[in-house]
Amino acid sequence: LLTLLSLRIPAPIMFSNQEKKIIATAGGGGGLGGLVKEVAAAGGSAVIAVTFIHPIDVVKTRLQVGGKYASLGITGTAGVIAKEEGVISFWKGIGPAWMREASYTSLRLGLYNPIKHAFGADKPDSPFILKFLAGSAAGAIGSLAGNPFDVLKTQMMTADGEKVPTLGEAAGAMYKNQGIGGFYRGLEANIARAMVLNGTKMSCYDQIKQMIKKSGMVPDGIPTQFASAMGAGFFMATTVAPFDMVRTRLMNQPPDAKIYSGAFDCFGKIMAAEGPGGFYRGFFPIWMRFAPTTCLQLIIFENLRGVLGMKAM
Repeated sequence: LLTLLSLRIPAPIMFSNQEKKIIATAGGGGGLGGLVKEVAAAGGSAVIAVTFIHPIDVVKTRLQVGGKYASLGITGTAGVIAKEEGVISFWKGIGPAWMREASYTSLRLGLYNPIKHAFGADKPDSPFILKFLAGSAAGAIGSLAGNPFDVLKTQMMTADGEKVPTLGEAAGAMYKNQGIGGFYRGLEANIARAMVLNGTKMSCYDQIKQMIKKSGMVPDGIPTQFASAMGAGFFMATTVAPFDMVRTRLMNQPPDAKIYSGAFDCFGKIMAAEGPGGFYRGFFPIWMRFAPTTCLQLIIFENLRGVLGMKAM
């Protein structure tokens, strides 16, 4: 798929016919302005959604990192965080989370429709796999932009104690200790995760929504969007959990005592030490995060598209 992506979206400035097609079909044929509207609507919906969902992400990340939280479960971990660090600690890392959503999610949501059109997957009978590939391509592009903020967010969410470093302090410490490369720690796992996540999310949402509309069982509009997003959230949690675990472990390992040499090494060591179930530690909070996040993101995204004069997906 990365080879396909490189063919579809080559170097900037000199646009290929395929890139011109992506730009021309963005926002319902609005050209470059339509593409900007797509990305702006996606970024706005993502920033709003993550503000409400972030506490779940903090609990999920603490569970994945392990340590004293490994045996506590969801409620136990949440209780310890609230007692030892205060309720405000559930929003640790919200700054880089906003920046991540404004970069990563704005691209992976906003580029889906244009890429889907370019791939020829915009027809009612288009194969599911083409929708998945379009979502995966958009996810890979977004992941490249959002990885630095993802690393900072993970570091800040797992920081024990009431003192939380600011975004600037966290970024400064990262650069001082690890250089530019530190911001791209876990990039390979993050791209793989983003491709699976966004491919699953957008293709399942698209497909389920189409099936619901054909059945006529759910009223059009927000009820259909909600049902489609809930279904997509479940499939996302199932496919993404192993990648999420590997990404979290890679991003949170100490710079002076690396445990894993890369994504494949991390995958192998988790499998050897914890078995297949190790990849699904924190699965329920992942699903708890994905379901409401997907619902909020996509419902807000669809309605912002309408406000900006674009038709529904």
